[in-house]
Amino acid sequence: MEARRDVFQAIADPTRRQIISLIAKQPLNLNSVAEKFDMTRQAVSLHVKILEECGLIMLKQQGRERYCEARLEKLGEVSEWVEQYKQHFEQKLDSLEKYLDKLQKQKKHAKRK
Repeated sequence: MEARRDVFQAIADPTRRQIISLIAKQPLNLNSVAEKFDMTRQAVSLHVKILEECGLIMLKQQGRERYCEARLEKLGEVSEWVEQYKQHFEQKLDSLEKYLDKLQKQKKHAKRK
């Protein structure tokens, strides 16, 4: 049984991040996407397939062309995940700031004596 792909797998690869950046600006057909990369069309198609499975891209058929359209809402999962750690580090920095203030006050107090 294949594990469900998630948005973190999708953005782990630099090529997939580039594809997302390209089509975030405007939908592009598969050939236009493939032309931007120094790899086979088949390799680009595999990256697009993974992005589609992760919900970051939607493929739409228009005539004979298939267009890649960005679905960036799923990146919210990444943002939420990062946010929890951002709060953790902000707390650490607040604690450090309080500690440094305390040291500064002790230093000033010691100079007065």
